[in-house]
Amino acid sequence: MTRRGLLGAGASLALAAPALAQGNAAGNPRVLRFVPEGNLANPDPVWTTTTIARNHGAMIWDTLCGLDAQFVPQPQMLAGHALSDDRLTWRFTLREGLAFSDGEKVRPADCIASIQRWARRRPLGQTLLARTEAMVPLDDTRFEIRLNKPYGLVLQALADNCFMMPERIAKTDPFQQIREYIGSGPFTFPVDEWVSGSRAVYRRNPAYRPRDGAPSFMAGGKVAHFDRVEWLVMPDSATAMGALQNGEVDWIQRPDYDLLATMRKMRNVRVAVHDKVGVIAMLGINHIHPPFDNPKLLRAVLSAINQADYMAAAIGAEPELFRIPCGVFTPGLPMANDAGMQALTSPRDLARSRQLVQESGYKGERVVVMSPSDYPVQAAFAQVTVDLLKQLGLNIEFASMDWGTLVQRRTSKEAPEKGGWSIFTTTYEGLTVADPSSHVPLRGNGPQGWFGWPTSPRLEALRDEWLDAPDLADQKRIAGEMQVLAFEEVPFIPVGQIFNPTAYRSDIVDVVPASFPIFWGVKRA
Repeated sequence: MTRRGLLGAGASLALAAPALAQGNAAGNPRVLRFVPEGNLANPDPVWTTTTIARNHGAMIWDTLCGLDAQFVPQPQMLAGHALSDDRLTWRFTLREGLAFSDGEKVRPADCIASIQRWARRRPLGQTLLARTEAMVPLDDTRFEIRLNKPYGLVLQALADNCFMMPERIAKTDPFQQIREYIGSGPFTFPVDEWVSGSRAVYRRNPAYRPRDGAPSFMAGGKVAHFDRVEWLVMPDSATAMGALQNGEVDWIQRPDYDLLATMRKMRNVRVAVHDKVGVIAMLGINHIHPPFDNPKLLRAVLSAINQADYMAAAIGAEPELFRIPCGVFTPGLPMANDAGMQALTSPRDLARSRQLVQESGYKGERVVVMSPSDYPVQAAFAQVTVDLLKQLGLNIEFASMDWGTLVQRRTSKEAPEKGGWSIFTTTYEGLTVADPSSHVPLRGNGPQGWFGWPTSPRLEALRDEWLDAPDLADQKRIAGEMQVLAFEEVPFIPVGQIFNPTAYRSDIVDVVPASFPIFWGVKRA
């Protein structure tokens, strides 16, 4: 039976099963039960780049600035800021009444330590650190960032999931996980109720003081209307769908694409697509070990990639929920371009690609393809990848594991035959890969870079040029050059743009439109 057949059978069983005890509709209306995209295995949003850790981070920590619905940074924990005439000194003032969940006041020293830790792991932050002479507190509510070179993206950087933590926690090495979760945001995280692989629990933070005004994406008033939010891990999509239908859960972050048609027919369930930017599906590639330390082999593989195959396997009969062709920047946003796109759009010729593999000098080294068993879309991408690489004559080892294990393993720089890896499949949020400033997979900074660690002085030089570009036209020109170079050096391989649906009970209202779940503003009717 095909994967879709199995899922369809599971859906029928879920629909036929007798309803279990009713959930929140008959229970506590102040509790929201939510099925996340996967397991919260690593709850430090600095240490890991996973979206689920970011979603968790946004629950319990706030940011100095937040992007609004038009993706413009707005003051969040800040009351305001001032910039000197020479554009080298940024002075920030905190809002009155800010406190951590343990009751301690939020201080400039906390903010500085949080910025410095976050910046070590994020492209916007790395550039900020490189251009910073000093970060200093001025008094109990103000601090300064003094630059050695103007940096017009300071506010965007502070809005890039730069979560404010107490100084003692923020001083943790950014390459080590934190052990305390004292928050500055609308919810708290009781660690004693967190069971990795099963659930994570959040409680409304009585110490949190939201801004005035309506929520607008990551900006505005972050008012928590639920006293308790429970994330319940349900790897089987049909089981989650049955729980939603029966009222045992209120919201499924990412229902399986194969189940959408069935879910749309359910009473008291709404399927929506709040994601207007999408995510970029991609193959992460290990550049430090054979065989993919060989650019000729990478280009041979790229020549065989058919993005339509990936979308058909993962999305199926929902063509409005994906877009191809997709280059290295998010389609629909300003830096997307057609430069070099023939690398993906020219007719595919497997015989020619096999010949290129042979000409590359490939010696039959093992290729370990990691697949997340609890993420159906990425698992489908992995299956397509394995099939294609086998057709190209590569020696494939398929390694299926849960996402938390994959996230741990992808940090390994060991050779594939010693517990390392060669390829993994993932998605990156469209806003994050919209331009060179925050595009982690497009970096060429080697050991300090994204998993796979490609080294490319030329990509780094073009990124620096983009950051200092005088206008949008120049930025677009440079983005085109970066895309052409990316298809030559292949730091990663884009396989399509996806728009993720979500599903929730019809009594759940005022969901803030976003590409990921936001838990402020939302309430029960």
